[in-house]
Amino acid sequence: MIKVDLHTHSTDSPDGGITADQYRDTLASGLLDCIAITDHGKISLAQELHDELGDKIIVGEEIMTKVGEVIGLFLQKPVLGGLGLKETVRIIKNQGGIVYVPHPFETIRKGLHPAELESVDGMIDIIEVCNGRAFFQNRSQQAVVWAKLNHVPGAASSDAHGVRGLGKTYTGLKKLPTRDSITELIKQPNLITEKPSMRSLLYPKYHTLKKRLSR
Repeated sequence: MIKVDLHTHSTDSPDGGITADQYRDTLASGLLDCIAITDHGKISLAQELHDELGDKIIVGEEIMTKVGEVIGLFLQKPVLGGLGLKETVRIIKNQGGIVYVPHPFETIRKGLHPAELESVDGMIDIIEVCNGRAFFQNRSQQAVVWAKLNHVPGAASSDAHGVRGLGKTYTGLKKLPTRDSITELIKQPNLITEKPSMRSLLYPKYHTLKKRLSR
């Protein structure tokens, strides 16, 4: 089984703290086999590590639209935030990217509302049905139902903002995914999820505060 995490945040995210070396060590140890780096508004570190490690790193970005967050995977260039959902999805698609919906239906973390998902019906490639940081507002069951009703494959991802969040929630696939194979591979996933630790939940606030104080 190939262990794949499609939603993580490096030190390039304002609230992220996973370093380049920690990504390298995680892959070298076999804790995970493939990791998407999905920073807020940036893809530079993801591109750097992809150039070094190849398909073990997926270049992604978590993008804030006018109505909530969406992730683009296998990106060639960053996507501007603050646009409408349909426009954002089209930009991802136009550069050959994969549209991934993180923590859907959540209001605390700006997940997309069901009505917004319907507005891009047929354009969503993967939806997150298990989020490793879902604790105070866990909408996994609702996401599973939506995925089945709309025939969209579901994934489990850590949403890790620190290294200790890696390797606990991920998707098991039969082989290393590529841009062309991921949606087919993920139709038969092995979803691994573990309850988040309090430290994992607090990583974003900790890293945000630490970076503000260091300015």
